[in-house]
Amino acid sequence: LFDLHCENSFLFNAKSNFIKTFTLNCTFAEQPFFMETIHYISSDLLTLATIKDILDTNKKLDLSEEAILNIKKSHEYLQKKIRQNDTPIYGINTGFGSLCDVKISPENLSKLQENLVMSHACGTGQLVPKDIVRVMLLLKIQSLSYGYSGVQLETVTRLIDFYNHDVLPVIFEQGSLGASGDLAPLAHLSLPLLGKGEVYNGDKIVAADKVLKKNTWEPIVLQAKEGLALLNGTQFMSAYGVYCLLKGYKLSYLTDLIAAISIDAFNCNMSPYNALVHMVRPHRGQVKTAEQILEFLNGSEIAASEDKKVQDPYSFRCVPQVHGASKDTLHFVHRTFKTEMNSVTDNPNIFIKEDTIISGGNFHGQPLALALDYLAIALAELGSISERRTYQLISGLRNLPAFLVDNPGLNSGFMIPQYTAASIVSQNKQLATPASVDSIVSSNGQEDHVSMGANAATKCYKVLENLETILSIELLNASQALEFRRPKKSSSFIETFLESYRKEVPFVSEDRLLALDIKKTQSFLKSFIIENELPFE
Repeated sequence: LFDLHCENSFLFNAKSNFIKTFTLNCTFAEQPFFMETIHYISSDLLTLATIKDILDTNKKLDLSEEAILNIKKSHEYLQKKIRQNDTPIYGINTGFGSLCDVKISPENLSKLQENLVMSHACGTGQLVPKDIVRVMLLLKIQSLSYGYSGVQLETVTRLIDFYNHDVLPVIFEQGSLGASGDLAPLAHLSLPLLGKGEVYNGDKIVAADKVLKKNTWEPIVLQAKEGLALLNGTQFMSAYGVYCLLKGYKLSYLTDLIAAISIDAFNCNMSPYNALVHMVRPHRGQVKTAEQILEFLNGSEIAASEDKKVQDPYSFRCVPQVHGASKDTLHFVHRTFKTEMNSVTDNPNIFIKEDTIISGGNFHGQPLALALDYLAIALAELGSISERRTYQLISGLRNLPAFLVDNPGLNSGFMIPQYTAASIVSQNKQLATPASVDSIVSSNGQEDHVSMGANAATKCYKVLENLETILSIELLNASQALEFRRPKKSSSFIETFLESYRKEVPFVSEDRLLALDIKKTQSFLKSFIIENELPFE
């Protein structure tokens, strides 16, 4: 017997714009119902939709037979190469970075790798969110599974154990230059393999060795190159990018929806959304945005009325052009990260068929740094234009009361939420300054150009969180302003949406603590599940 309750949740279909509240009560009597709960790591293309499905449905991970074979063959090849060849191979029997010319004796190769992990675990700052740590583990497992890294099978399976048992390493935001891979964050990701460092046990942080003992897991004894394979890589930047894309697509949709409410609340002229306008400048995102605004407002009495100004401010009139440009940016960044998710980014790389080991630079995060900076700018712009719509709504224009409240003067109404939005927009402008234009020489000059992609990643994450707050403030204002258009109604879609919203945040008839309303609005937006929110890959 399954009794699944999803009350007060809201399911959107991004294509049909259908909204409903739903409760599921499913009973299975005779035939048991089994859902696929395992994702097999293989050479099949890993997509954003696949990662979303793994996370949303809490799938466990396992290695395909293909991946097991690739890992074993690579490891055996490397061990044979070390036994038969005394030639220095970077990171395998040499030091690291500027110490690449220091030869390491065979009996110290395991100690070399363990020292590497411990010495590089120098992260500081805020803790990386657990959702992003999960993606880091997934992407590291995927990259090692291709068989170009030379690691033991036991090392990869232990990472899978961590993922499946929700043993998430404690990782810090600061420390990576995004050049030799995300060295410091990935060192913290790897420490628990050795029984060192800390992990999450539920919401508590505990010593990793205690969790290993609890699960009867022996610490991994790293072999040649394994520490380097674990630390070289872009999984910190990549995980942040994946998270920002997944949430960015959702917020892009909600930005259009909330803008549509503001358009009706401000009694805007609908001609700027006419398809003819966009056919003569057919940027993909622009066309899609105009279509979506018209779909959201289909059937609106306010939109159909004729008491319109000839032109509206740009923050309303140019929604397709501005929102659309951000959509096109999401598309570009998506393509970049899709490539990265399916890549090998450690060093050196082992090519069995060609019988060679090559030291290269696939760990360099420049493609990701540029993409993350671009995405941060695009998300910041969505927040910027949103705040301008909020400002227009409270300005006492278009027969709306000043600050959207009765008895302005006695009541300050929605004066200060706009201040808050403006403050956050200003912070986003600062955060949108590109990290990738900077570089600092490291490792005694050996690593003389770095991407700063990790800083781009954490900045983009903060811009994304800020955007959600800015949109919450616009929704708070737009829903209030729309009430002053009564008895005229918006579209049935928007009216249903606002009916659900009003259960959480009632109309403001006189001054009250609006910080609570903003927080409730944020929770309301977070609760949404949007079907088909990701584009076709």
